[in-house]
Amino acid sequence: MKVLVIHAHPEPQSFSSALKAVAVEAFHEAGHEVQVSDLYAMGFNPVASAADFARRANPDYCVYALEQRNGVATGTISADIQRELDKLMQCDLLVLNFPLFWFSTPAILKGWIDRVLVSGTVYGGTRFYDRGGLRGKRALVSVTLGGQEHMFGGDGVHGPLESMLRHLLQGTLAYTGLDVLPPFFAWHVPYITHDDRVAMLEAWQDRIKSLEEETPLSFPSLNDFDEHLYPLKNRA
Repeated sequence: MKVLVIHAHPEPQSFSSALKAVAVEAFHEAGHEVQVSDLYAMGFNPVASAADFARRANPDYCVYALEQRNGVATGTISADIQRELDKLMQCDLLVLNFPLFWFSTPAILKGWIDRVLVSGTVYGGTRFYDRGGLRGKRALVSVTLGGQEHMFGGDGVHGPLESMLRHLLQGTLAYTGLDVLPPFFAWHVPYITHDDRVAMLEAWQDRIKSLEEETPLSFPSLNDFDEHLYPLKNRA
């Protein structure tokens, strides 16, 4: 299996970075091929702009998604985007590893999503969910945060973290056709003991070893909708 780890934490000594290192080691030990894009270390540019295209389809007005299609088709898309897109299309499993920033991803990871998940190749038209360009691949999200687990329960003060990450789990990963595995959460990381952190790393390692046995989360299938995307069950 080919694994692509997208790591988005500015501190190399962080617990998030330790999760990345454990993942790489565990995948290698299992005989898998691993590539890592450490976005901060790479100095990855997160800003989507007209500068991403050396030759524009429309020089007068930039429709970013259409320019993505043209850039890929003509080989004129920015080299850093093409490198990441090549890694993405070659992988069988995409791992996104990041700290929770405001119930979301760090900006640098959102920028990777904006620039690398290109229209035409990854999605477009009715090529989404189980017809998306990344179908047949899987995705796994690992998140570190300062909050405690009980704060994110069904009756917790914040509500379920999975719901807050719906924009990523469904609106990005599942939307592009990926089979999304249940996320891994490392809770209360800055405030727990060293032994608790070690136990968390061991749990993450064990989780990686059992990925083949996991059932992906459930998201919409276009087979349940008609050509106008009305639910088939509502048709007489």
